Amino acid sequence: VRVGIELPESHDIVDVTAVDTSIPQRMLDVLRGGEKVLERLRAAADDKSHVIKASDATIKSPIYDCEKVLCIGMNYVDHCTEQNLPVPEEPVVFSKFASCIADPNSDIIKSPIVKKLDFEVELAIVIGKEAFRVKATEAMDYVAGFTVAHDVSARDWQLERNGKQWLLGKAFDTYCPLGPAIVTCEDIPDPHNQLQLGIRCRVNGETMQDSNTNQLVFKTQAIIEWVTQFVTLKPGDLILTGTPPGVGCFRNPPVWLKDGDVVEVEIDHIGCISNTVREN
Repeated sequence: VRVGIELPESHDIVDVTAVDTSIPQRMLDVLRGGEKVLERLRAAADDKSHVIKASDATIKSPIYDCEKVLCIGMNYVDHCTEQNLPVPEEPVVFSKFASCIADPNSDIIKSPIVKKLDFEVELAIVIGKEAFRVKATEAMDYVAGFTVAHDVSARDWQLERNGKQWLLGKAFDTYCPLGPAIVTCEDIPDPHNQLQLGIRCRVNGETMQDSNTNQLVFKTQAIIEWVTQFVTLKPGDLILTGTPPGVGCFRNPPVWLKDGDVVEVEIDHIGCISNTVREN
């Protein structure tokens, strides 16, 4: 597993660690290395002597061993409406574990103790440098980029079992497929206003969620300001920013994922990940 840079037109991948052997092979180490390593990464990306065809590459999650995976709940107005709940006045924060992270095309494992498995497409913030007590006006300086996340949710364990605490229902292994890449702030300087991103989820080809990142209640800058009042964010930490309306549990009748279902979650300018549900 090693870091690569996707070429925009062909989608082939520059093997930057072959171009410059001083570049760390893990993205987490690239981010921890700061601007000096990122400069070497950019320079290596211009060298086309080591290019891997997209068809020959296996794409892994861009981050898989971060310290924190934080999530923001009820962060689209329409998602609150479909639950008959008021729009939050402050960000609702919960968490997953790094062990939830799965590759862009790997299976989602449905445990036999889960009866109500649901889907949620989300824009994920990737933190680029250590952040504590950051003002909203400075928050983007701490963002490395954005990626696509699938906040897989066992609604029975989130909303009915475990004292109705959300953690277990969100934290099963494979419950955070991530990818296909991190798109930096050079390409997405503002995913809510300057560059508004379509965000959608399909199950077996049928569109279930379809919205835009300009609809978030609390946007990237506000989220980082809020979270860093409580915890120090580290390079590689992830913040899933919430899901739009259309999730399975609030449909009539409810729609639950089953063995063999294929879930695609997609955000414009970032990409699409596709994961198959497998009972185990």
